[in-house]
Amino acid sequence: MSMPANQANGPQVVILEGSIGAGKSTFLELLEKHLAVQAVQEPLKQWQDVGGGNLLDNFYKDPSRWAYTFQSYAFISRIFEQRENLKTCIDKFQILERSVYSDRYCFAKNCHENGVMSELEWSLYKDLFAWFVDELTVFPAAFIYLQTSPEVCYERVSRRSRSEESVVALEYLKQIHGRHEEWIVNKIGVSEKLAKVPTLVLNVDKDFESDPVFARELCEKVAKLLRDIGNKNSE
Repeated sequence: MSMPANQANGPQVVILEGSIGAGKSTFLELLEKHLAVQAVQEPLKQWQDVGGGNLLDNFYKDPSRWAYTFQSYAFISRIFEQRENLKTCIDKFQILERSVYSDRYCFAKNCHENGVMSELEWSLYKDLFAWFVDELTVFPAAFIYLQTSPEVCYERVSRRSRSEESVVALEYLKQIHGRHEEWIVNKIGVSEKLAKVPTLVLNVDKDFESDPVFARELCEKVAKLLRDIGNKNSE
């Protein structure tokens, strides 16, 4: 198995993070339209069709049974999605929708602390995660965090009516929001190396999709982040 391109001879990897319903997919499309970047959506369709079964739906409906299976498959499929896109990337930046880090520090951790992932499963997950991440991922140059209140996320999730998300409750979104704030804003429980990764926090409680002026402001902030990364690498 070939190793991924490193930051010296491949694109810089920037990761777009945010809670469920924050607007990540829409924002990623916006960035791809206005900036010279390769946008990589998270592998949702793979999760919805694993050998004919909907793993995402199984997880939401019966987390005690499917948490370990789904969370493990989620970060592994995410790694391979990024690697496949890397083969055709001609841009200086690759922007990923979510990452193995939010898988680990938000969703899997939340499963464990809610008791739907056992101590044994949590230990197995962390061992598997550590190996895959160390061996097969490119370390991020920066994070972009779409900071959105749980209430706004709940309204957006309800509006888009994705079938698997019909059971997603406001309380769950509050938990996921809290996990994001812990690791990406407050850097709680993360490695020193990961804590040093620059993070651009964008509050998007306001709807950028229907506000072109606000959308342009957000794109300009991301463009500045990418310029700063490029300048730092040329020093």
